[in-house]
Parts: sequence; structure tokens; C-alpha cells
Amino acid sequence: MRWLTEIVIRRFHFNYMQKIISIIRFLAIATITVTSITGFLLGCSKNKSVVGQYAAAPGKGDEITRLNEQLFATAKMNVDPSDYLLGAGDLLQITVFEAENLNTTVRVSSRGYVTLSLLGQIEIKGLTAREAEVKIEELYRKQFIKDPHVSVFVKEHVSQRVTLVGQFEKPGAYDYLSKQRLLDVMALAGGLSDKAGRTIQIRRSNSKPGEPNVFVVDLDQLIKEGRSELNIEIIGGDTIFVPEAGNFFVDGAVRRPGSYPLRNKLLLREALVVAGGVAPYSKESLALIRLDKDKGRIIIKLNLNDPEHQEMEVQDRDVIIVEISTWGKLVHGAGINIGIPGLGVGYHNPER
Repeated sequence: MRWLTEIVIRRFHFNYMQKIISIIRFLAIATITVTSITGFLLGCSKNKSVVGQYAAAPGKGDEITRLNEQLFATAKMNVDPSDYLLGAGDLLQITVFEAENLNTTVRVSSRGYVTLSLLGQIEIKGLTAREAEVKIEELYRKQFIKDPHVSVFVKEHVSQRVTLVGQFEKPGAYDYLSKQRLLDVMALAGGLSDKAGRTIQIRRSNSKPGEPNVFVVDLDQLIKEGRSELNIEIIGGDTIFVPEAGNFFVDGAVRRPGSYPLRNKLLLREALVVAGGVAPYSKESLALIRLDKDKGRIIIKLNLNDPEHQEMEVQDRDVIIVEISTWGKLVHGAGINIGIPGLGVGYHNPER
């Protein structure tokens, strides 16, 4: 009887422990399931509001594409030969229709002069072919011919070039055939590259004493706002430079951590959207690491839910780190495994 009693007691304890383990497992699965579903629903609700607010936000390349479209729509691509700018080394064929003996083919001197019959030396450097025709006609009219008609044909154009460097599609040196403005010359190089910044520098090597030799133009003001006075006239020898856009880095509890170009004004909340939005396992805080010219790298603690912090402007080389919640990772990484012999509790890293 004693051994039978022990067997009954052991079986009772075994069944009792099995029931307790089942209850604990059920409660654990239920808790994790409810928490996961709650977190998922909250995350979906938050993501829907973000998507709704920023669905129309341009992609990384769209903004440059639109700028190039506006640039080519505005640029003057075709050059009239009568608009050719003349300079040292150019070979000209000059025809005076009323007096064939005055016709000549002449090369512009290093100082910008040509020598013509009856007139002697005439300065034509910096004039267009049409302007040179008018000048020669006036000189002949004053002394020799009542109503002269002169043609200036450019047989060789070697004098005028402009150099485009930096973030253009096709940077390089280009023949500068006629008087053109900034947008016209930018179109020669195929427009802006995807890495282009929003500021253009024009460096002038042939500026006169007292005149500026560097011009800075804001592309957004020129193209988007239509400020035509910024579309300055380019002259031969100018160098046009477009720097690369700045960059900022996002890491931590975001969906797409990495480095992103900073092409124009960008707010903190917009920078987080560029990085795919905040992950559901984030804290409500982030660290902004910024380079200060006096103090070096400084750390600024910010609150994700503070409207004032959300409107902070991102600067070049900023590092934005959204802090990760350990409990949040645990909750969002937990799950239920279904298999043989039954249900189980598992975990995966939600950052992957």
C-alpha cells in the first residue's frame, strides 16, 4: 500500500506542476501577444499619420530633376552666329559689299585689335560679330562710304571659353561663343548632378579694377523664386563652380539609418522622415551631435515630442541618434513560434 500511495502522490504532483507550467506559458503568450498587438497598432497609427503628412515629399533625386527641368526650359541653347563674341586669336572674314577691294581675312591680335584698309587698327575684343559689323560700318560711313554694309564672319573661334567645375553632369571647359547668362551656360554642362548643392560661385578672371571678381548665387532664389536679376551675364574666362551638397547622418531607432545629402533647408522632423521614420522601439529622446567651431563636437539632448525641437534646422555634418528602448526592443522582438509539439515563445532582433 505504501508504494501505491507514493505513486499516487507523485502523479498528483506531476499533474499539478504540468498545470502550473501550462498556466504560466498561457499567461506569458497572452501578455506578449497583447503587448505586441498594442505596439503594432500604435506603430501603424503613427506610421499612417506620417505617411499622410509626407506622402508628397520629394525623393532624393526628384528635387534636382525639377531644377534641371526649369533650367533647360529657361536656358537659351541655340546661338546665333552674329552673337559670337570676338577675342584674341579669332580668324575673321570681313566683307564690305560696296567695295570689294576692302574685303579681307584677318586674325584678332593679342590685344584685341584688327587692322583694316583705310581705317587702320580697330579694337573689337569683347564685341559680338554683329556689334563689330555696326562699328566698322560707322567708321567707313564717317569718311569713305555713304551707306556701307559690312559682314563679319567668324571662320575660327578660339578666344572665349568658360569652365564649369563641381557638381555638373558634364563638367569641363566649353567654347563661349556668344553673350550668355548663368542658366544658359549651366545648360552647356548638362545641368546639375544629383549631389549638387544650392549655391553657385562665379569666379571672374577678367574683372576690371574695382569690380568684384567672385559672385555667389542662390539657386533656389534664381530658379524657384524667379529672381531674374541673379541670372547674371557670363563673360569669357569665367569659372562656374557648384559645390557638393552637405550631408547629415542618422542612426539608432530609425528604419533606414545612414548618411543623407543636405541640399537645402531641412528640419529635424523632416530628416527623420528621410531616414524612414522612427522605429517603434525608440525612446522619446534623441541625441544631436553637432560640430561647433569653438567647442568641437557637442551633444544636444532633444525630445521627439517637443514641437520646438522638431522644428530645429539640420546642419551640415550633424549626427542624429534616436535612442533605443531596451524594453521596446524586447516587446517588438518577441513573438509566438508555432510548431511541433506545440506553441512556444521566440525572439528576433527588430533592428534587422
